[in-house]
Amino acid sequence: MRSPLYAFVRSSLILQILIGLCAGIALALLWPAAALKVGLLGTVFVTALKSVAPILVFVLVTAAIANHRQGQQTHIKPILLLYAIGTLAAAWVAVVASFLFPSHLTLAHPATELVAPGGIAEVLQSLLLSVVDNPVRALTQANFIGILAWAIGLGVAFRHAGDSTRELLNDLASGVSLIVKLVIRCAPLGIFGLVAATLAKSGFGALLGYLHLLAVLLGCMVVVALVVNPLIVFWKIRRNPYPLVFTCLRESGITAFFTRSSAANIPVNMQLCERLGLHEDTYSVSIPLGATINMAGAAITITVLALAAVHTLGIQIDLLSALLLSVVASVSAAGVSGVAGGSLLLVPLACGLFGISSDIAMQVVAVGFIIGVLQDSAETALNSSTDVLFTAAGCLSGEIVEAQPEAITPPAE
Repeated sequence: MRSPLYAFVRSSLILQILIGLCAGIALALLWPAAALKVGLLGTVFVTALKSVAPILVFVLVTAAIANHRQGQQTHIKPILLLYAIGTLAAAWVAVVASFLFPSHLTLAHPATELVAPGGIAEVLQSLLLSVVDNPVRALTQANFIGILAWAIGLGVAFRHAGDSTRELLNDLASGVSLIVKLVIRCAPLGIFGLVAATLAKSGFGALLGYLHLLAVLLGCMVVVALVVNPLIVFWKIRRNPYPLVFTCLRESGITAFFTRSSAANIPVNMQLCERLGLHEDTYSVSIPLGATINMAGAAITITVLALAAVHTLGIQIDLLSALLLSVVASVSAAGVSGVAGGSLLLVPLACGLFGISSDIAMQVVAVGFIIGVLQDSAETALNSSTDVLFTAAGCLSGEIVEAQPEAITPPAE
């Protein structure tokens, strides 16, 4: 008979994180002195995230751009436009929700000296200086804006390199992604240490902050799924969008919620598009592409967590700076597909707009992992179901093929 330890190791990461979360709460409640000591596990986990995140963003973005193939995709331009509008609108919803319901988190090591930006001009100046930073210094000091700028530049340059060079970049991206997966496999232990030490030091009021943050995240995703996306689809097809919206949520969103992978949900989405009677030449391109770049849920996560860090540290920002954040989050979200915890690992990039150090940003990332059991599932469900929704809207609009009235009704069982 197999031991409980073997069963724990073989169980899903979601279950392991839940067990680590409950164990941390129990230890803080029953033995606070020991809970403070196991905080080392959380520190190691956060440090590992800080180490791997800069190189991950650099290699992943460089490889993705270098290996992008120019193809005949002009027929999906209306769908690409919907992807861009939907992702940016989701980020705007997150900005509004974060100002209406600001989240304040309990951090293990709060910043002692932090200068708030004076406005949009100062933010843009800081952004420009970060973009032109030395690439080596950007990597060593976790300047994610500079890392992203150099990754884009090198990616464009390497598009003209030989096949062997681009293949090497792909191999590097795969290798770094594997290391990220190994780090994230340690999330249950890291979360156990973080929760235990934080609650033992700050009391159980910290849990309320986590629940509030989770409520804001999930609330934004519900608003986007049931209000914003239907409005975009109505603008496109000029008819009641809700039959199509509910079909996509039921047939695609529920599956994606449990698989927690847009890539793994591609076959489900392709089959749904076929059942909806959409144009195969269109959805065979738009669905895999959407799993890569259509990331409304990720844009929400990046925006809400970055603004949670801003509110926690008492930084005053104006509306234009927050809107700039939504643009950065939308662009960044397109590059996080296929990476476990990808949207969380780009939170430091958004935090960098407001001068928040990597140390603080990574503590916010760790909080994201604590609530990630529900956050990541809901994020994936929104991302994946929206791929089919916007593909169907593009087809039904008449810009790609003639509209098919039966396609907006739920498919027959």
